[in-house]
Amino acid sequence: MKEDIERPKVVNVTLAVTREINELDQAEWKVHLLNQNPTPIENILITSKGYGEKEGEKQETSTLRHYLEELEGNSAFMVELIQPELFHLNNEYWVSYYAGGKMYDKKFVFLPDTIQDENLHLIEMLNLQGVLHS
Repeated sequence: MKEDIERPKVVNVTLAVTREINELDQAEWKVHLLNQNPTPIENILITSKGYGEKEGEKQETSTLRHYLEELEGNSAFMVELIQPELFHLNNEYWVSYYAGGKMYDKKFVFLPDTIQDENLHLIEMLNLQGVLHS
């Protein structure tokens, strides 16, 4: 039964974590959903959570859910702010959406300590410095 379900591959939809300096000269880290396809995606559901360990103790954040009706082609959506205190965790984002009448879904995980200044580069679509999920 499960093998009969078509699971199309997610292409040109990804996540990025960017660093922006606000008017108080403080860094703000934001998670963005990028649709690099020329066509829109619809009925987008994104869940996010962090999990891992610190000093031998398990840690887990609450699960957050975000919904967006539509994201135009070649555009981005700011999903949420993320605190640097969570960068030592696995930061997981599960993205589901419809395009062309088919459902797509993919899990994106930013591994511990990958969101760092040393890993920032220009994300052209956003014109911001950030870490792009590969």
